[in-house]
Amino acid sequence: MFDVLRVSLVQQFRHGLPVYPIEPFLAFGVDAFLTGRPGGVSLAPYAELNLGLHVGDEAARVEENRRRVALAADVAITELVFTQQVHGADVNLVTSPSTFIGDALITRTDDLALAVLAADCIPLLVADSFSNQFALIHAGWRGLAAGVIARTLSHFPDPTTLHVFLGPSISAAAYQVGAEVATHFASIPGAVVDDVSPDDQPRFRLDVAGVARDQLRHIGVPVAQTYLSDTTTDGGATFFSDRAQRPTGRFALVARRASYDYAMGVEQ
Repeated sequence: MFDVLRVSLVQQFRHGLPVYPIEPFLAFGVDAFLTGRPGGVSLAPYAELNLGLHVGDEAARVEENRRRVALAADVAITELVFTQQVHGADVNLVTSPSTFIGDALITRTDDLALAVLAADCIPLLVADSFSNQFALIHAGWRGLAAGVIARTLSHFPDPTTLHVFLGPSISAAAYQVGAEVATHFASIPGAVVDDVSPDDQPRFRLDVAGVARDQLRHIGVPVAQTYLSDTTTDGGATFFSDRAQRPTGRFALVARRASYDYAMGVEQ
């Protein structure tokens, strides 16, 4: 019986910026990394490497932080593609830099890097064994309920050839929700657990990563090709957590087609 593959996140430096590479995906032609909190210029409560323009931070500081991430990805700042995330299921096919709205980005273009932001929601990376197309997804509970994962994966011909990484997200132990949220996932075994309520309203613990894994399994992605970060966002020390601190910043999952040197494991 196969289980998901656990990925240990080990900090490395790229052009002086501390990042967490997703090394298993080099084998699938994708160079990807997560940003953490250190290495930027934002001040508290957004310290330091906040990449979100929508959370109240100074725009000039965010732009400098994004410039540093682009350098770490070996692309120009104009080639680092973000999307305005709306907690929905819209998917953007990216062939050139532009303004995008939605929670998923897909490309097969070599000279672009894609980025999605998170701070408790799940950032996902999708790579295909038999094509040069890859995708990034931002999935909170709303996106999971709306089917953002299924809609994104429908742009790939065969789910059995896909490899999917689930980045740091909030754990069930730290994520209390009400009945209006829990009801969307009540049919998924183990995803929703009753919790102590401070009042007469029911409360639950929600395992968003468990929901995503269940959805991937039903779509047809082999469990043995599903990768799960060994780190959560709980507490907000390593990765920003909106539940732990509000206002706070956003970290990013960044990916691009791997250069030959990166694919061969050669340091640039």
